[in-house]
Amino acid sequence: MWSPEITETLIDKLRNPPHDRFRVVLVLPRKPSNGADTTRGQLGRLLEADDGNHRLLAVTLTSHDGESKVAVYVHAKLAIIDDTWMTVGSANLNEHSLFNDTEANVVTDDAGLVKDTRLRLWAEHLQLPVSEVDDEPADVIDRLWRPFAESHEKHRLTLLPGVSRRVDRLQGPLRGLLVDG
Repeated sequence: MWSPEITETLIDKLRNPPHDRFRVVLVLPRKPSNGADTTRGQLGRLLEADDGNHRLLAVTLTSHDGESKVAVYVHAKLAIIDDTWMTVGSANLNEHSLFNDTEANVVTDDAGLVKDTRLRLWAEHLQLPVSEVDDEPADVIDRLWRPFAESHEKHRLTLLPGVSRRVDRLQGPLRGLLVDG
């Protein structure tokens, strides 16, 4: 979540959603090895733009081993939009990674492949059969993703901590601007 361009686009969509069912789910590492302040700063800006409307959900994953929870380092570079477009590869979704680094992504608009990928990932992350997540995405987010992430029970989804710290809200845009220009 370093890209000022992507963040600005998402801020605009959160403030002026294209429809009432508009939702954004971000699955990110709990403690990124690089760019934590930038990510938290950009997330703080996104949360502020969402203004409590619950269109944005930022989560991380944990793995359970009996009674203990261990953070999963989410390193996937994947984006899915409206079950019609997907990118996956080694590039982070920012200008520096996409245009300056030696990274590669594949993009597809094969709606069947995109939806199947989303359903399989959502089933894995929510620990449910595909049939239980194969519904209108906004309904699944509101009915399953958010309650699981907000619960303090033993579920692998948890809200991303520290996303609203005010100090990081300034660091995100500044570092994104310096890195991505």
